[in-house]
Amino acid sequence: MLTREGVFEATEAGKLEFTRYLGNHSKSIFTILANVAEEGFHIETIPFLRGEDRRSIITRKLGQQFFNASLTTSVSLGHEKSRRRNERIMLAALTNNEAFSPWLTALASAETALTGIYSLPLLSPLLLRKLGVVDERCLLLTIQDQSIRQTYVEKGELHFSRLTHLPNNSMDSIAQTFSSEARKLQQYLVSQRLLGRQQPIRAYLLVHANARTTVESRCVNSETLSFVILDIEDCARICHLKTPPTDIRCETLVLHLLATDPPRTQFASAQQRHHYHLWRIRSVLRNMGAAVLLGCLLWSGKQFYDAYRLSRETEMIHAETALARQRYDHMIRTFPAIPTSTETLRRVIDRYLELEKGNTSPADLFREISQALQGDSSVELDSIEWKVAVHASREAATAGAQHTPSVDSELAVVRGTLRPGPDSHPRQILAVFNRLVDALKHHPKLQVEVLQQPFDVASGKSLKGGDAAVDDLQPRVFKLQIRRAID
Repeated sequence: MLTREGVFEATEAGKLEFTRYLGNHSKSIFTILANVAEEGFHIETIPFLRGEDRRSIITRKLGQQFFNASLTTSVSLGHEKSRRRNERIMLAALTNNEAFSPWLTALASAETALTGIYSLPLLSPLLLRKLGVVDERCLLLTIQDQSIRQTYVEKGELHFSRLTHLPNNSMDSIAQTFSSEARKLQQYLVSQRLLGRQQPIRAYLLVHANARTTVESRCVNSETLSFVILDIEDCARICHLKTPPTDIRCETLVLHLLATDPPRTQFASAQQRHHYHLWRIRSVLRNMGAAVLLGCLLWSGKQFYDAYRLSRETEMIHAETALARQRYDHMIRTFPAIPTSTETLRRVIDRYLELEKGNTSPADLFREISQALQGDSSVELDSIEWKVAVHASREAATAGAQHTPSVDSELAVVRGTLRPGPDSHPRQILAVFNRLVDALKHHPKLQVEVLQQPFDVASGKSLKGGDAAVDDLQPRVFKLQIRRAID
């Protein structure tokens, strides 16, 4: 909704009041809409260019056409269909620098954000598009303040505009001015060869419903000029203006269009819009900060919800654990008493599991002893005492902790008898025994230790091959200890 906040006269008092107004609204953004007679329009043709080259030639053309004007702009009118594809542009300028200088100086001193400087003709093509006017060439006549604006639009682009002051505010005078100024503008366009001499054109008049009858009586159609009256209230409704104008003047409608859909073309320079660019950067940074803050709040909310949910789950698990412990204790009390302590039972079970895990069996060691005895019938085994050797870790012994020893080897104590033949002598019997020991030692995993020799071979006694004593022909007993490492 548009509201009028202040009116400032073009006097020193008005300028001072405007400066105070800017100080009270330093955070606001401002847009200037000018409706002045001191403006110029010129159509030029430039080569087909892009980028910096195009901007340079347009700047040079503006300087040549409007030498002293500081508020200039250009509007592209499209490219010609010839082989060179030259571009037609309309050069426009607000030529009265003194009329704008005090207000722009006040805006620059207050460092306010100026979005741009627009003129009412720049909004005329936008208004016609909003109203659905599709004529290739047409005129638009509107009333603002004490003046009537006549604008020529071709193919949806502004080509020319002029401002005429009204002699008085009577409805009959306004209607007469509509008719005369439309015909004058048509004649000017014909003289500038923008229209053909007998080319018809339609003029759209923006008036209030109260003035419709008076305007229709004054604006009579001719062969080359016809009039179409547009109700300003209907136009306001089409443009979504909630507070339609109450009279024939259309300042409110044009300002609404400028606020909701400003045209890309405007007269302010980059330096004059510097604070507006800073405002946009700050706005983007604030929006990004707000988005990041919102994201952090959402993330923290999710984390809080997850923590609350985990806390509830933890409480439920604790409750279930306490209930399970109570049931377990109740079941334990129904069991008969164990004759030993729980710790001893645990050690026994751990020992059993360790032995079960080791899977130690004497079969491999017995097989290797059997292979060593093959081919010698004079050796008979009386018994084999098999057992496993355990190894306790030094760390466990040092710490004094309960540790189950690990099985690292197996032992076999072999007792046997050597039964010599009738022609055997002690050296032969001893050679048989040595072959048995060597056969066992030949295996890399076996460690053989002689616990009892078949003969007493101490250094103090002699062994003679010719002795044939009866004792030498008796069976000889031996004893071996065999250790086998377990992988």
